[in-house]
Amino acid sequence: MRNLALSTALLLSLLGCATAPPPAAPTHGPAQDTLWLERLTWGAGSGDLAQIRTQGRAAWLDAQLAPRNPAPLPDAAQGQIQALAISQAELLPLVQRLEAQRKAADALTDDAAKAAAQKDYQQALTKLAREASSRQLLTALYSPNQVQEQLTWFWFNHFNVHQFKSNLRVMVGDYEQGLRERALGRFRDLLGYTAHHPAMLRYLDNEQNAANRINENYARELLELHTLGVGGGYSQRDVQELARVLTGLGVNLTDARPKLKPAQEAQYRRDGLTEFNPARHDFGEKALLGITVKGVGYAELDQVLDLLARHPSTARFVSRKLAQYFVADEPPPALVERMAERWQQSDGRIAEVLRAMIGSPEFEASLGRKFKDPTHYVVSAVRLAYADKVVLNTAPMIGWLYRLGQAPYNRQTPDGYPLDESAWAGPGQMTTRFEIARAIGSGSAGLFKVEGEPKDRPAFPQIAHPLYYEGIAPRLAAATQTALGQATSPQEWNTYLLASPDFMHR
Repeated sequence: MRNLALSTALLLSLLGCATAPPPAAPTHGPAQDTLWLERLTWGAGSGDLAQIRTQGRAAWLDAQLAPRNPAPLPDAAQGQIQALAISQAELLPLVQRLEAQRKAADALTDDAAKAAAQKDYQQALTKLAREASSRQLLTALYSPNQVQEQLTWFWFNHFNVHQFKSNLRVMVGDYEQGLRERALGRFRDLLGYTAHHPAMLRYLDNEQNAANRINENYARELLELHTLGVGGGYSQRDVQELARVLTGLGVNLTDARPKLKPAQEAQYRRDGLTEFNPARHDFGEKALLGITVKGVGYAELDQVLDLLARHPSTARFVSRKLAQYFVADEPPPALVERMAERWQQSDGRIAEVLRAMIGSPEFEASLGRKFKDPTHYVVSAVRLAYADKVVLNTAPMIGWLYRLGQAPYNRQTPDGYPLDESAWAGPGQMTTRFEIARAIGSGSAGLFKVEGEPKDRPAFPQIAHPLYYEGIAPRLAAATQTALGQATSPQEWNTYLLASPDFMHR
């Protein structure tokens, strides 16, 4: 009873200061390098720290900004990913198979059989989205391309779609994979990819956007959230004109072409599930952001995306959002301006914008001060606890992220999950984090429980390893050191560390 009371008292003490920024780290050495890695990865690893110490930060960063793809993952992680249905089938046949299942269920006349078949269809969709979540977590945990993986999450959040809209659960994995492949390239390529992906077109209702039946949803978010930003210099008229440009761009789940007039046949485009139907396009002339867009059909979109990707407002808006994600909730305006300038100089090459940000004094000064959102907290905790031991079951992690309010693909609104501390530092959030810390620290989380086996494989974490002693221990606050010193078991020690205010920041 005494040990339980002491444990509870110490956890409550940590809870009271968990959102307070930890003390400043040493200005050089392994502790500062570890913080640098914490900011640029999903959790510092001993291998990365060793590379920095032998080759320097510049060499590590060069490799990260020009990553090897596909990333070489540990066999145990790669095997799990290869076993997923989303890894074994292209998007088009996968969607069509599920669509056939949906139609067969809807066609049943027996009410009980119909309800059961519709439930099976929904469960099949959910299974595919869970597979995508599992792949996301495994790559975040074990990919050597850690900057790319951070950006994959960032871009999905920036170009957000919600998994439970229509049949998007079958599409989110493919959508995310395309973002991963383009994460460090030109912003224009990211923008074009999202503008043509069926997940985006369906989520923001552009498949309903047709001449004389305008739907402005995607056009509005394309300007407000994806490119120029609020106050970026566009008007409601620009939204309307952009919506006209976007008419006819939609989704076709079948193999059938629409019936077109002979003069329209040459204008028709089809790429996978995405379709441009000229019969639904407004071929009138448009005036958008001070330029004239001739009514030529499909090519109008490329013209407008070029304009938006190179617009100074886009450079500032997206640079600020990158700095908010990587540097501070309120990033220094001077840093944002330098990033935007590099954006313009490099034609929106994300790797170059990041290089300007990472090399700045503002970035270095911010290390250890950024509060971890739920995904950063969960993934970094598992990376620290289990290092190179590959988890065999990501379901507990997915469950934790649902409890913490940041489950993959589950932000309903197009603005994406918030990136600031105030969204994630409430008492309920912190209590749940402590429960997660205890589950990981005690080895009872179920991360190594394989389906069909009677119990969890032994997986007691040994967090007090060289990375801890070199990179973490030298910067721990006095309260954390006191708590760790009073731990009565290795499991309790693990819990205190993972629940500490020091670990809540990156």
